[in-house]
Amino acid sequence: MKKHHLLLAAIPFFAACNSNPKKADAQTDTTATDTTAAALNLPAPNVDASKNKFSKVIGWPEGKTPVAPEGFKVTKFATKIKSPRNIYIAPNGDILVVLSNSERNTKEKIANALSGKAKAEVSGASENTVLLYRDTNNDGQFDLQTTFLSGLDQPYGVLIIGNSFYVANTDGLYQYPYKTGDTKITGAGKKIVSLPAGGYNNHWTRNLIANADNSKIYITVGSGSNAAENGIENELRRANILEVNPDGTGEKIYASGLRNPVGVAWAPGTGVLWTAVNERDGLGDDLVPDYITSVKRGGFYGWPYSYYGQNEDPRLKGLKPELVKSAIVPDLAVGSHTASLGLAFYTGSEFPAKYKGGAFIGQHGSWNRSQLAGYKVAFVPFKNGKIAGKLEDFLTGFIADEAKGEVYGRPVGVAVAKDGALLVADDVSSTVWRVATK
Repeated sequence: MKKHHLLLAAIPFFAACNSNPKKADAQTDTTATDTTAAALNLPAPNVDASKNKFSKVIGWPEGKTPVAPEGFKVTKFATKIKSPRNIYIAPNGDILVVLSNSERNTKEKIANALSGKAKAEVSGASENTVLLYRDTNNDGQFDLQTTFLSGLDQPYGVLIIGNSFYVANTDGLYQYPYKTGDTKITGAGKKIVSLPAGGYNNHWTRNLIANADNSKIYITVGSGSNAAENGIENELRRANILEVNPDGTGEKIYASGLRNPVGVAWAPGTGVLWTAVNERDGLGDDLVPDYITSVKRGGFYGWPYSYYGQNEDPRLKGLKPELVKSAIVPDLAVGSHTASLGLAFYTGSEFPAKYKGGAFIGQHGSWNRSQLAGYKVAFVPFKNGKIAGKLEDFLTGFIADEAKGEVYGRPVGVAVAKDGALLVADDVSSTVWRVATK
């Protein structure tokens, strides 16, 4: 491992503390007493205990679907589309599905090649593309599918603000002309923010969200390494959530020390930003828990020096003790190595009352663990913008054979459609699932 040097520009949470927070940035308490590291009874870290078990994707047999709780129906919303990773609901109700080149230069690609993974059939919908689906009669099935935008470079986050469509490729934020009802982007785009490209394993994702008045855009940027093994000086503007103006100017660090924040969403009625974060590998089966957390402006969440608050990573022990002391304990652990990527609060009216305002979490599934973990959509209830119950399974059945490591699919992005259904992107099976009560 290279010697680690802290550059204030690399993890610049100090500058963010001087920002003037807007009303939309009101915060909840960032330390929930029942989710501290002590309460979780975390094991001691062990750099020699790391195990790998890559899943083998076998695809969904005809007629088989993921399993939702009683009273819900699971159907295929869209199929035969290459690597659907993220889902965005446009202001007019259009459903945009982001197809990403998710396997480029990743361990997943190597594992799939070794396991002889069969590629799902696709039909005219290639990766590095954004597809548009429109359901004009609200029957839960799309009436129109178009290629909204293509020729991208590992896109993930997309966003519409007024007459602009934004897409976050792995190397930057791009802006295109758009008007409500467009079924295809025809105008030329421009890069308005350059971002550090690529990253360790799947840390190439760059997600987007705007605040309530669309005056700010937030961009998630994962770390370029597992635990800064390439030198912290190479993590400039990484492991952060960035804040920019809609024209790309005024960049600030909104929060730092977030190893790989992907899912982002505003807790309904609160103006509090939440994120789903993938934590580090190499410390054993049960370290480190992935988590969802409210995001405090100017907050530091530990990476790479500590995890789940102020627990020092033994690989960087003794480095930056004052920074470690400032590390915020996340709100909720959601399982170690679950690859929790998707995050959406339920804002619809179709689901039973217990789901109102609660959070759905797309867990793509583990590889750095001796037994599979994740491979499901989890749910946690909220009340008044705060966690109000235990984490529970919502959409399961993705694991076909635990002993063999075989899975039917892997859920990623989640979104609540205008009709109240939950949409789930299953990238390796080239499917978007729809979960509804009718």
